[in-house]
Amino acid sequence: MEAEHHLLLSRSEPLIGFVDYRGRPVHRSSSGGWPSGLFLLGLELAARFAYYGVSSNLITYLTGPLDQSNAEAAAAVNAWSGFGYILTFVGATLADSWLGRFRGIILATVLYILGYGMLTLSTVVPFLKPQECTTSSPNVSDCGPSTLQLGLFFFSLYLLAIGIGFDKPCMLAFGADQFDPDDPIECASRSSFFNWWYFAMSIGITISVILLSYIEDNVGWGLGFGMPCVIMLLSLIFFLIGTKTYRFYVMEKDSPFARIGKTFFFLATNRWRNKIPTAIEENQESQHDKTFTTIEEIEEAKNILRLLPIWAVSLVYGMVFAQISTFFTKTTRTLDRHLSSTFLVPPAALQSFGTIAIILFIPIYDKIIVPIARKISKNPRGITMLQRVGGGLAVSLASMVVSALVEMKRLETAREYGLIDQPDSTIPMSLWWVVPQYILIGVADVFTIVGLQEFYYDQMPDSLRSLGLALYASILGVGAYLSSILISVLDKVTSRNGDSWFSNNLNKAHLDYFYWLLAGLSAVELGLFIYISRGFVYKNKVNVL
Repeated sequence: MEAEHHLLLSRSEPLIGFVDYRGRPVHRSSSGGWPSGLFLLGLELAARFAYYGVSSNLITYLTGPLDQSNAEAAAAVNAWSGFGYILTFVGATLADSWLGRFRGIILATVLYILGYGMLTLSTVVPFLKPQECTTSSPNVSDCGPSTLQLGLFFFSLYLLAIGIGFDKPCMLAFGADQFDPDDPIECASRSSFFNWWYFAMSIGITISVILLSYIEDNVGWGLGFGMPCVIMLLSLIFFLIGTKTYRFYVMEKDSPFARIGKTFFFLATNRWRNKIPTAIEENQESQHDKTFTTIEEIEEAKNILRLLPIWAVSLVYGMVFAQISTFFTKTTRTLDRHLSSTFLVPPAALQSFGTIAIILFIPIYDKIIVPIARKISKNPRGITMLQRVGGGLAVSLASMVVSALVEMKRLETAREYGLIDQPDSTIPMSLWWVVPQYILIGVADVFTIVGLQEFYYDQMPDSLRSLGLALYASILGVGAYLSSILISVLDKVTSRNGDSWFSNNLNKAHLDYFYWLLAGLSAVELGLFIYISRGFVYKNKVNVL
């Protein structure tokens, strides 16, 4: 009874460190929680619908109307995606030190609206729309995109990337801020929120890759790019409706990044282990000095640094993730995609099998696997965050092995039917062959992506949680860049002795070799991850993988 009374009393008191939109104290009973979280889930669903409406089929647009080669297009898609995710460090810095997460979300959404709007103009306005090359073109130099058309298209794309830079570190962090980790009820809800966040995200992606890829392939790119613009405008209005319910984290007066930077400098100049005790004593004798560094600040800095090895050994996962919207989509286009005599499945639509797997598996994980694991491990989360990430890395390794085997089968079928020199011919091999690799990557996401999100949000200092999510997002960004660099290097090296691994004629290419290479790198990654994670001690906890 006393415990229940204490809990009720704590829930009626103002929350420390949070205010409402007018800067007034807030209470648990009248703010935050799932009512606020639902507004964020709705916005995330809309944002992923819009983003994947462009990214999932972008390689088709680049190799079609923009007339790029397979290797050029894959590298361009990876570079664009990587730029956006790496830019999350800038977004996180501004959000945590000056802008705030709420305003960061608004800025990201406005950039999305502008970017999608300009993309739409680049595909419908006659002088901005590239002329496709056809056999009837009177002059080859008259077809294809002009410098102006290319410039507008990529400027629009990179506006979206800047939006990602603010979206990724701010939106999820602001959503998680709506749940108090010091309250046992809200703490459990926050853990579930990360699962349902990815669930909502997957619904948006699934609808997008099925609906918008069909529209882009069969109706027109203008409508396919225009719908995300309208959706984001409506979602911004929806998000603002919930303003009165939100909890706003009170930012520190002094920039947390300046404090961390000062501490890193202090550690470096005092040789970390050898001179730190003496330096601390000297600082304690002159606390009026602005360069004063406390033991707590040093521990905070060291806690951030210990997250970096986990980041480094997860980068190969980002490289695997980058293949979904590039080579997976290109090879699917060569298969028999007929569901009936009249209906042809758009290649990008097969990405929906991955997100459908996520949608189906998240409730199973949250409602069945976690409760069972809780009883066994006595851990409120069921399994530790790093155990969850490691499980996903193992599944992503399996997805690359399956991808390599399926690609070997596709090439063998092309040789068997004499289609090696007929890149535009349909290979008599059903689209269902590639479905397992999409499903495996979807299941891997449930473990790895959600696990990394929760891990970097939970283990960072409260004032730097946007930076924590930027660290997670940058795994995908740096992974995409590494994939882009690897593709460019391998394309140059392998083309010296004949057809490139990424030849425009995919029947002469060797994407199977590329997938085997990624599988090998994934195996090394998994081994290093297990080794590093076994010694990791969680913040304020004693859990060890």
